[in-house]
Amino acid sequence: MIIDLSSIIKDYDGSMQLCQKCSFESTDFLGEEFSFPDGLLVNGKITNNTKSLQLQANVSGTVQVHCARCCKPMETSVNFDISEVLVRDDNADEFVDEDVVVFSGYTLDIDDIVINNFLMNISAKFLCKEDCKGLCPECGQDLNVSECNCSNDEIDPRWAALAEIMKNSDTE
Repeated sequence: MIIDLSSIIKDYDGSMQLCQKCSFESTDFLGEEFSFPDGLLVNGKITNNTKSLQLQANVSGTVQVHCARCCKPMETSVNFDISEVLVRDDNADEFVDEDVVVFSGYTLDIDDIVINNFLMNISAKFLCKEDCKGLCPECGQDLNVSECNCSNDEIDPRWAALAEIMKNSDTE
């Protein structure tokens, strides 16, 4: 979404309200694909503080992901805040050591800012339900639907020593 900043760039006390729905393509991050079927709502304000612009906004909406245990597709809500300093490229030299978003001209594409903040605020994993049993590591059966007949007696050899210790502590 392109925002026209020309009205506040020249007004040193200027500000503008944002209340826009941003549409995004699916994005991949850390092996997960995130889809935004209804887009994300950006609600906030951009303020001119003479040397830069300050973006303060809240982003909310739903995202489609996969459960980390059973791999079923699911939707979850997202809600996070954005706080960014926006600097025109002709003033960027003054902000070398600071974390700023550089833009050129009188327009700003806010999509990259929203997606980057989304990726910084997401959970490491999503579960379809708190007690999701996941998939059987042997046959792939969804254990939420039904149990399988696989044997759970086989222990990963890397954990065999720990299993032996646990078995000995139970008998004492």
